[in-house]
Amino acid sequence: MSRKIVKTLSANDTGETGGHQAGILVPKDPEILSFFPGLDAKRYNPRVHLKFLDDSGVCWEFAYIYYNNALFSGTRNEYRLTRMTKFIRQAALVAGDELILSLDDDRYCIEYLRKRKSKGEGKILQLGTGWRVVGI
Repeated sequence: MSRKIVKTLSANDTGETGGHQAGILVPKDPEILSFFPGLDAKRYNPRVHLKFLDDSGVCWEFAYIYYNNALFSGTRNEYRLTRMTKFIRQAALVAGDELILSLDDDRYCIEYLRKRKSKGEGKILQLGTGWRVVGI
């Protein structure tokens, strides 16, 4: 069975804001979370390393992490997909471009779709998470 999710990248995701964040935020939407392997919430900041194949045959390793220190007297309670900076920079992705993640049988794949703005357009304010499920 093939599954696909898409994330419209924000300026924060691509590093255009100059800030540093721990990867792309993954919403707690059950449909989005079900794309990734389950993580044991009883463990502190559980994670799994996932290998994604791009369309040129290069394998990228990203980390899917549940930062759950709120359950251990901390403040964070969020899922993130990390270790993506090199991929985003090498692909020269910018805010508005789409990151497409797919799972076919047990193989993860990654691709992107550029959504370049025309020269006359200004910055676009993006509300919401930017994630969507495609054809599950």
